[in-house]
Amino acid sequence: MVNEVNNKQTDIDVLHNPVNYQVEDLDSEIRAEQYCAQLLKLFHQHLLQDQGIEPLDAGSRAAGADYFLREFMIGRCRNNIFAATAERVRQFAGNWYIVSTLEPNMTELKSILKGVASFYHYCAGHQLVEQKTAEQIAQTCELHDYFRQRIEDFHNISGNGYNQWNQDCPL
Repeated sequence: MVNEVNNKQTDIDVLHNPVNYQVEDLDSEIRAEQYCAQLLKLFHQHLLQDQGIEPLDAGSRAAGADYFLREFMIGRCRNNIFAATAERVRQFAGNWYIVSTLEPNMTELKSILKGVASFYHYCAGHQLVEQKTAEQIAQTCELHDYFRQRIEDFHNISGNGYNQWNQDCPL
């Protein structure tokens, strides 16, 4: 029983170690994605058990955080997930999500952003990111009108309008 507890703590220590999320090459990217998937399972359990969030909502938040972390932070940006900033979230929601999604829409984006905000609050609670960073990310996640306008503007691009649209919120 003691070894089982020690192994769980070791696993958590490994998953909470920012060094394990550095992306420098393909091998480290694969490792970061694997650790991230395991960390998201801990996050999901935290939402269910510690926060008392309904299973459907907890699953939706974990899935939203997963999309942002593994597809964007690790896969696209090759950034450490604990190095996220409010600006990086704005770039994700105001540009990358829109151009990378077949039918970008606010219903889906709101769900993703809710997961992102929840995940970084979880991280702040475990001293993986600064509380101020988590709050700034949460504030950015609430810029629904801005992101709605970015999606509408994207759908209304004509001629050479993409360059201007892209420059308004560049990656």
